[in-house]
Amino acid sequence: MEIDFLLIGQGLAGTALAYRLKQAGKKIRIIDQPGANNSSRIAAGLFNPVTGRKMVKTWKADALFPVINPFYQEMESVTGSRFLTEIAIYRPFLTIEEQNEWMGHSADPGFTAYMKKIYSESQSGFLKDPYGGVMLHNSGWLNINKLLDAMTSYFKEELILGKFDENLLSCEDDYWSYRELKAKAIVYCNGLGAMNSRFFNFLPFAPVKGEILEVKQEFTPDYIVNRGVFRVHLGNGIHRVGSTYTKHDLDVGATDSAKTEILEKLTDLVRLPVEKIISHKTGIRPATRDRKPFLGKHPTEESVYIFNGFGAKGVSLIPYFSELMVEHLLNGNAIDSEVGIARYFNYI
Repeated sequence: MEIDFLLIGQGLAGTALAYRLKQAGKKIRIIDQPGANNSSRIAAGLFNPVTGRKMVKTWKADALFPVINPFYQEMESVTGSRFLTEIAIYRPFLTIEEQNEWMGHSADPGFTAYMKKIYSESQSGFLKDPYGGVMLHNSGWLNINKLLDAMTSYFKEELILGKFDENLLSCEDDYWSYRELKAKAIVYCNGLGAMNSRFFNFLPFAPVKGEILEVKQEFTPDYIVNRGVFRVHLGNGIHRVGSTYTKHDLDVGATDSAKTEILEKLTDLVRLPVEKIISHKTGIRPATRDRKPFLGKHPTEESVYIFNGFGAKGVSLIPYFSELMVEHLLNGNAIDSEVGIARYFNYI
């Protein structure tokens, strides 16, 4: 069977790229291993224009955020499913100095597109926010599990379930042979699986473990609270709370230390007790050393590409960069040097 692209991995990155290639009229196949560690399925799913402890505007926000809602809404339309929630994010201030700094941002055109309102007083007796906070818009969360399930049905026979064995991949004339497939190009979208590839093991992945809880707790505002931890209402008083971030303990199991850390940070944010812990999940994110994704073509192997390394911000990054990747694959457009893997060719 002759195809245009064989994609390895159907996490969020592989799904988005496969969708764009299919929409461009290309013949694709996706190989995905069910039950493998899949960071996409335990990710928070937030898209947040202001991030980090210092509350700075997300890298490339002005390019990324106009693409996010239209892209996921298009996928909702073709699948008949709903997985995108557009909702404000409230970020409490920690000090009066921070409040004053954000008052200054209110006149900055670089921030006004993302600021709904700045508050100088607490917004709820249930919150520990004595200095108020900033309410952000152009934000929300994506139910990645629902998206992946819906897109699995959408791809149908284009999705091959099973373990990818790179030893069966061989180059023959102007195509790559894999079992019964003959592909014009291969794209690695398989997260940390690419670390073991003979093509991309030179890239400096920096795996990061993240853990999240789902808890029962009263107080269900019409916004996400995010400071120290995020708190997303899933319905029926259930909230997703997290997440931890560690580069050292990369065991796939959940840990008591992470649970304690999350609950302590939640206590610093919300005054109400947790009634019940519903679940505790963990995953290993395919982060990179410089926290920028990996896009581009292998330096010597013909028609071997990577679209990977999106870490904890995949929901925000992937709509924009999947569009750039398709332009590179189909038209040869140059990859942004900040994310192109050419920045690491000296390591080969």
